Amino acid sequence: MHKTIEIQGKHLEISTSKEADAVLSSRNLPLVVEMELLFDALMSKKVRFLALTKLNADQQQDDKSTVSVNNKLSTRFRPVMLQCQGNVDKEHCHITDFPIVKISPYIPKWLRIDFRFGHWFGEFGY
Repeated sequence: MHKTIEIQGKHLEISTSKEADAVLSSRNLPLVVEMELLFDALMSKKVRFLALTKLNADQQQDDKSTVSVNNKLSTRFRPVMLQCQGNVDKEHCHITDFPIVKISPYIPKWLRIDFRFGHWFGEFGY
């Protein structure tokens, strides 16, 4: 599948492999693909695949940051930061939302999704 959607005012081109399309078509609930951008000493990117249950699928519909691609796939962009307690040791840190006033420069331009060897793989870029 190749599709362009609008996410937070910017165009995002999404492409999925044939394998990913086959697995998506067999799902009962949509898969949420989260594009995470970590603001730390170095910025890092991660794609998270969130499986929904019926209960949190209903909550997901109310989430303004999640955009439906089709009835089997949704996506969202999430800027995050590490919040540490006490030591600056990363073991004592957790990820929390990073508030950005002007988010549009950070929204990715493309997202690629694949399914290989029984696992989801994804990458996004600018």
